[in-house]
Amino acid sequence: MFTFAFTTSNIDCLNTTIITRLKTCVLSAIPKALKTAWWLIKITVPVTFIVFLLNFTGILHIVSGWLNPFFSLLGLPGESAFVLITSVFANVYSVVAVISTLGMPVREAVILAVMCLISHGFLIETAVLRKTGSSVIRMLLLRLSASLVAGVLLNLILPELPGYVNASVAIEETSFVNSFINWGTSMFFLCLKIMILISSLLILQRILEEFGIIRLLSFLLKPLLKVFGLPESTSLSWLVANIVGLAYGSAIMMEQVEEGRLSRADADLVNHHVAVSHSQLEDPLLFLAIGLPMHWLMWPRLLLAIAAVWLRRAELSIRNRHSKS
Repeated sequence: MFTFAFTTSNIDCLNTTIITRLKTCVLSAIPKALKTAWWLIKITVPVTFIVFLLNFTGILHIVSGWLNPFFSLLGLPGESAFVLITSVFANVYSVVAVISTLGMPVREAVILAVMCLISHGFLIETAVLRKTGSSVIRMLLLRLSASLVAGVLLNLILPELPGYVNASVAIEETSFVNSFINWGTSMFFLCLKIMILISSLLILQRILEEFGIIRLLSFLLKPLLKVFGLPESTSLSWLVANIVGLAYGSAIMMEQVEEGRLSRADADLVNHHVAVSHSQLEDPLLFLAIGLPMHWLMWPRLLLAIAAVWLRRAELSIRNRHSKS
């Protein structure tokens, strides 16, 4: 009887300890999460509002018209310029919406989708990459060049894919007031999503650290990261960026650097990877919904990201040799 009581007491004590540790994780994560979410919202809202104005006034269409001849070299229709420019200033949701209005052949849509998956959200996501230690100019050039390389290579190797993307979303003429209300409504829900996701991610990170799960994840990912040319310390940032993307994963990536768990040099290496290849689940699923094959949206970005990291390592190695000589 005594042994049973003792065992029950130990279990109760253990449960209390676990609950206390979980509570501590939540309380320590919330202030940091709110601060990071506010930083991201301050960037996101003005940028999306500018895009809204450029789109409503037709300026985006004018600029895309100048790029039409270039896109013909990639085997893409002139409307592709507008889609890519939209992706540069907006998010993947906007790109899916625009592509779904054009009724493009699947092959052309795949090429364009991969380019947009690499080059979308320049302003917002580059701010994240800068915050974690990379040059803004370098990241912009990397994403733009990788997007163009992906377009050229896919145009050469991509087989003919049957079918067309269904033009299932109609573009409606509407007043400025109605458009502004729609924009404001979408921004409200986007900001809410940012706050919830970032808070959830930071709480999850604290829990993973508290119970030693991050060390296990790092160990399991070590062989894969070695092939990618990335140090073991980048495992969590790489994992988060590939699951939820750069914008929503920014909280964890920035905290890793700020608290010294990830050096600036290592952060720069992982940035070269995730700048080209991130959100490998959610974003391709959005394009799958309009009929594009997922694997063509995933592995080209991954291969280009691996190449980007190894080229960066080679560049750093050459610089070190020159500095020593």
